[in-house]
This record gives sequence, structure tokens and C-alpha cells, in this order.
Amino acid sequence: MVRKTGDKTIVLFQSRSLRLLSVTALLLLGAAGQALAAPSLQDPFQSTQWPQLRQEFLGTGQAFFDSRVKVVGPRFADDPMNVPIAVDASALVADGLRVVRMVVVVERNPIRKVLEFMPDGVLPRLAFRFKLEQASPVRVAVLDDQGVWHIGGVQVDASGGGCTVAGVTRADGSWSRTLNNVQTRFFQDILGGSAARLRMRIMHPMDTGLVAGIPAFYIEQLRLSDAAGQAVLRLALYEPVSENPTFSFDFGSRPRTALQLVGSDNNGNRVAAEVVP
Repeated sequence: MVRKTGDKTIVLFQSRSLRLLSVTALLLLGAAGQALAAPSLQDPFQSTQWPQLRQEFLGTGQAFFDSRVKVVGPRFADDPMNVPIAVDASALVADGLRVVRMVVVVERNPIRKVLEFMPDGVLPRLAFRFKLEQASPVRVAVLDDQGVWHIGGVQVDASGGGCTVAGVTRADGSWSRTLNNVQTRFFQDILGGSAARLRMRIMHPMDTGLVAGIPAFYIEQLRLSDAAGQAVLRLALYEPVSENPTFSFDFGSRPRTALQLVGSDNNGNRVAAEVVP
């Protein structure tokens, strides 16, 4: 069902494939998650690149590898252009910390930073898909309100090429007809109790700039706000996010009023939609 309000588009949908995206990722704990020790300075992946990555993306603040940051992904990426990842940092909140930001970095991608997530008014959980160029640790650094980074991760193997191949809508030319259309749906039965999950998809080619003749073209920022204009969540996106990106967010309780989604891509095209609970 599609509804337009001014220059805003609302699409409420039920897609079996999209429903499986986050449900599958979030339920495969243990089967695909990288087991990490208690908070430690020792890199569980023993990567020689990690000290440089830490300095580049996290600065000089305190940082520990922490099993309370659960990162779930496939052991092998059958489709390197659409690798599902789910992150859950709820255990930090249970221990009295507030999650300020999550930073996702793929160590061996040509473009390493995937996204930043600020869970201003939602639970510190996120599911999404990204492009993977070759087998790599996928790291998620979670910043708490004390200025400490807590790092989780998972090793994902792949045949490669996810960042250097044109997407489907770019190849068939359909991207221009659907650019920045937004599809959303709330689910209550997945989590139980009063909690609710928002699934959101935004149509965009998310070009990396690494395919010959196709410049970088991707959504840069998204903000979801409540009726009072307060941010519920914010996202900073980068080229490795998958084509037509899909995200899942968890609310402690289902919103009672409509939410407003705004954003833009690196060419100045606007994203605008009303998200109806």
C-alpha cells in the first residue's frame, strides 16, 4: 500500500524476503557470531592492521574488545553485495551504560567505514546489509556515555568482489525511477511484550565509485524524529552499505504518533517520508 503526503511518500509493505533479513540475522546467535572474551585489549582476530584502524576510526580513547557487543553475520557471504549483519549492545545498557554511537568498520574493504548509528531514542540494536570485497573481520565499535569504546566483531569469508560490481538497478537502469522511495513497516510479534521493530528500506543504488564509469553515489545521512522534532535515531552512511539499503531498529515500545524520516545523498537528493506506526 502506498500513500503520498505532499512531497512525502509512505509505503507500507509486507515482504517475506525482507522479513527474513533481520529475523534470520538476529536469531543466529552462536551459529555465526564471533565469540569474544571478557573486556580485553587483545584483538581476537590477531590483525596486524588493527592498531592503524583503531587510531583512524576511534582515536586515542579507551577501547576494549567486549563480548557484550554481539555481532552476528554469515560464516561465508554467498552474495558479497548483500551481507547481513546484526548488532546488539543491549548488555551494555543492562550494566548501566548508555550507548552513544556505533561505528561499523570492515577491515579489508577498499572503503572500510560502513556506517555510524546513533540510537538516540531506540534500543542499541541494528540490522543491515553491506558490500564485502574479500574475507574480512567485520568490527563494531560501541561508544558509551563514559567515552569508552566496546568492540565486537565477526569474521566473514567471501569469494569477493562486492564493492567493485555494479548493482542490479544500476545495471538495468531502473534506479532513477525509484530513487529515494521509502518503504517501512512495524512488527510487534517478533520481539514480544511492548517492544516493536521498524523495518525500513530506501531505494538507492549506493554506488561505491569503484566500478569503471560509475561515480560514487550514496545516501550520506538519515534522521528519524518524533512529533516534537526530537531525534529517535541518526545514521551516517558510506559507500559499502548495500544497494537499496534495508535497516531494522528496535523500539522499547511502539511509537504512538507518526515519525518523520529525512536525509540526503552525496548529490543533494532528499529523502523524506512519514513513518506510520
